[in-house]
Amino acid sequence: MKTRTASTLQDETYDTLRHWLMLGRWLPGERLKIAPLADELGVSPMPVRAALQRLAAEKALQNVPNCGVMVPRLTVTQFDDILHNRILLEGEAAWLGAQRLAEEPRRELVALCRAMDAAIAADDVKAYLDANERFHRLLYGAAGSPLLLSLIETVWLYVGPISNQLHQDLAVWKTMNDAHRALVAALLAGDAEGVRAAIAEDLRSAGRYLRQLCAADSPAG
Repeated sequence: MKTRTASTLQDETYDTLRHWLMLGRWLPGERLKIAPLADELGVSPMPVRAALQRLAAEKALQNVPNCGVMVPRLTVTQFDDILHNRILLEGEAAWLGAQRLAEEPRRELVALCRAMDAAIAADDVKAYLDANERFHRLLYGAAGSPLLLSLIETVWLYVGPISNQLHQDLAVWKTMNDAHRALVAALLAGDAEGVRAAIAEDLRSAGRYLRQLCAADSPAG
């Protein structure tokens, strides 16, 4: 049996917590406690503490005096900046991926789109989020640019917590897969620009709701 070094354990812990942030495991303003996380991951507090501090250094988490590490609350201006960059980065990855995606992954995207429809109908948030992540990763991964995918993942770190609140509004929740269906139709028609446009609409439609949940910007001065 291969023994994990302290460095490897820290990296694995960091990767897991980073992924959970992207998926919206925690809500904005939520405090992350080291001991429960260590118990859940089956590790000592040390790698959890190191991972949380690493994420705080990346601005994905926030050190709050006398409170510990918390999930930041985005301001309206911060959210608008994130949304703008998501549209640029994810639109480009989708455009490239649409042109390079092989036949089998295309069929998988269709299946994932149907899985998201089924999850919405069943009100299964976890199933939807899992299928949604696989859908976007599959499409963006086909772009063939590890750097572009890394940049997208970095942006996901900041928006994951607030994005997990989309299902709280029934009207919004029922429309969550509309843009994905349009994307699949454009993909099957060989319309890469249509795929880019569908990604932009997916992000904007969610953004119109999520922007209302952001904190007000601090007054200048």
